Amino acid sequence: MTDIGRTDFIEALARGLEVLRSFRPGTPAMTLSEIAGQTGLARPTVRRILITLETLGYVRGAGRGYALTPRVLELGMAYVNALNMWDIARPHMEKLVAQTNESTSMAQMDGSDIVYVARVAVPKIVTLAVTIGTRFPAPATSMGKVLLAALPPGSVDSVLAEASRSGINARWQPTPAELEASLREVRAKGWALADQDLAPGIRSVATGVRDGDGRVVAAINVTVHAAETSLETLIEDHLPKLLRTAADIGHDWALAAAVPSTTI
Repeated sequence: MTDIGRTDFIEALARGLEVLRSFRPGTPAMTLSEIAGQTGLARPTVRRILITLETLGYVRGAGRGYALTPRVLELGMAYVNALNMWDIARPHMEKLVAQTNESTSMAQMDGSDIVYVARVAVPKIVTLAVTIGTRFPAPATSMGKVLLAALPPGSVDSVLAEASRSGINARWQPTPAELEASLREVRAKGWALADQDLAPGIRSVATGVRDGDGRVVAAINVTVHAAETSLETLIEDHLPKLLRTAADIGHDWALAAAVPSTTI
């Protein structure tokens, strides 16, 4: 548990969030003991938190344990909706999918992971399922490389010091030197490639989406199946369309941010 060191820090709320975060991919239900082990909290504390979350509708009883309910999605979607990212980006992403016949997604950093905040998918079978809120370790993804490359100088190590919460064991586990070389290349090119770095069969290219001040605030990608789409097609055909899409989204974000808010 993080020690904030402020008198107005609500420890009970922090513990409740720890319990929600303890549910990992591939473990839809967990026992009280498993949750206590994941969080390091005492069993009586975990029991009280689970009763509270069950009363509020965020968890439900599942056999001898507990499982999350769809209501948990409201917490993540509140973030996405508050930023208005989806409404602005969606038409551009749909156009990109129509041009490439491939899936496209947007993500932001959360600790050492990327988290998907928007997605337009085509019905193709891929190794890993992706939905809004899915997280992957940043270094092994094209969007993660873009977002890491955009961090302030010297901050990559501290960001990656936080353990991934994705539950994914990526194929590419770079040394610090290998990662830094990769990020230098991304900074020079303005885009990143991941060729089955995360899992077999998944190939993607990504670039940054900038706000009105020129800061990379999100990444957007095109993902293909390696057996169907060559690197040549991905880079020579899909990448130019992706770069245009990112520029168009960034332009619309800047326009939206420049509109004065009105108070009624």
